[in-house]
Amino acid sequence: MQIKLEQKVLQAIRKVVGKKNINLHEPSFTNLEFEHLQKCIKSGYVSSIGSYVTTFENKLKMITKAKYVIPVVNGTAALHVSLRALDILPNDEILIPSLTFIATANAVAYVNAIPHFVDIEEQTLGIDPFKLRNYLKKIVISKNKFSFNKMTGRRIRCLIPLHTFGHACNILELKKVASEFNLLIVEDAAEALGSSFKGKQLGTFGDFGALSFNGNKIITTGGGGAVLTNNIILAKRALKLSSTAKLKHDWEFIHDEIGFNYRMPNINAALGCAQLEKLDKFIKDKRNLYQKYEEEFKCFNNLYLFKEPQFAKSNYWLNTIILSNSAKYKKNSILKYTNLNGIRTRPAWKLMSTLKPYKNTPKSDLRVSKSLYDRIINIPSSHFLNNS
Repeated sequence: MQIKLEQKVLQAIRKVVGKKNINLHEPSFTNLEFEHLQKCIKSGYVSSIGSYVTTFENKLKMITKAKYVIPVVNGTAALHVSLRALDILPNDEILIPSLTFIATANAVAYVNAIPHFVDIEEQTLGIDPFKLRNYLKKIVISKNKFSFNKMTGRRIRCLIPLHTFGHACNILELKKVASEFNLLIVEDAAEALGSSFKGKQLGTFGDFGALSFNGNKIITTGGGGAVLTNNIILAKRALKLSSTAKLKHDWEFIHDEIGFNYRMPNINAALGCAQLEKLDKFIKDKRNLYQKYEEEFKCFNNLYLFKEPQFAKSNYWLNTIILSNSAKYKKNSILKYTNLNGIRTRPAWKLMSTLKPYKNTPKSDLRVSKSLYDRIINIPSSHFLNNS
């Protein structure tokens, strides 16, 4: 009797992760985290002031090679602060992939700007720079060194490329497009700490980069994120906005503009400092996990395991199988079967352009995004599964 595809997928995953029930992605803690947390608690500095925040910031600088790092409460806050620090104006259009987590679009809405959804490429799962260039040539008119959408009359001001599931998008080509059309860049590197493109860490190619340290990311601070930049003026602006915008004074509380109070608490940074000490091991484990999955899925002719793009080194945050067009009708049955059998899998995010808050915003032809949404399944990717 022929084995169904959903059964074959479950068997392949089980050969890698073993017989236990397995979540999609879990944090991993040892005594090191507890030691740091105990020291933080004993110090009494558990909120937004404390030595662990500074240590965490400096560790991130060493890892990412970014000149300036501002730790914040989550990745969404990092995106929000970045856009606000770039003086994005209400009704500016911001180019983002339709296949992304909702935080990318929401951060645009927070500054009263308009998400403008563009298509991605299957090779990287990131924005397709060549399709983007051709699209902008058709819809853009240049005025006073700015790009304006001929259809809406609004300024197109910024590009937010996503490094999807920890894999590098074609960031250098996207930088060329941004330069041609005078666009700012905020890299959504929420999932990509430790990943690189041509040896340069992701999140450091644009005007700003945004990281996330949510509980499901490669390292976690519980809740947390960071803003990266190599521009001192932008760094100072982002730092002020991430606080309460309080002016220095020995005793008075003077605030000269609206700040967001997004600073990362010291207790979260303490957890993050311990996690960062293990980042290299986590990445090594996750890359080895990918190799094990690759061995099990190599004989499938109706799906493939997504591999890091050329010239990139991925942290393989989430391993991803992509169904062939002829097998895409099996996506939901695979998701149902694996989850019912104790293996947590998930689809890609619903396209932002289909969600109620963003249905009526501008969009390019999204055929690749739509195709990939119908075919993507994320499979268990915790680093410790490498040892199963």
